[in-house]
Amino acid sequence: MVRITNAVASRKRTKKLLNRCKGFYGDRKNHLKLSKDALMSAMAFNYKHRKLRKRDFRSLWISRIGVASKVHGLSYSKLINGLKRQGCSINRKWLSELAIQDANAFGQVVQAAKQGLVG
Repeated sequence: MVRITNAVASRKRTKKLLNRCKGFYGDRKNHLKLSKDALMSAMAFNYKHRKLRKRDFRSLWISRIGVASKVHGLSYSKLINGLKRQGCSINRKWLSELAIQDANAFGQVVQAAKQGLVG
């Protein structure tokens, strides 16, 4: 009786795994056991870092807005508080884009926030 190895399916699984490990360093890209471990680790970090990316971008936007608002004589927290009191619902991403791209428009936003703090 001939031994059946299911070679087609196992080769397909192996090639699929090794293709996903392209670009890995050293033996982690072309040895099956090391590739499997490396891929499992990479996929776990991939999930985690997709979540962390959002946190990183939000902190970047906040620091950009803080620096730009200090130029106009207002702290970040007072700027956000004034905008909330004015009912302005512009998000931090677009505030940071305004601060970088169009300083005059950002200055008008700061003036609106100052009015919100006074009133």
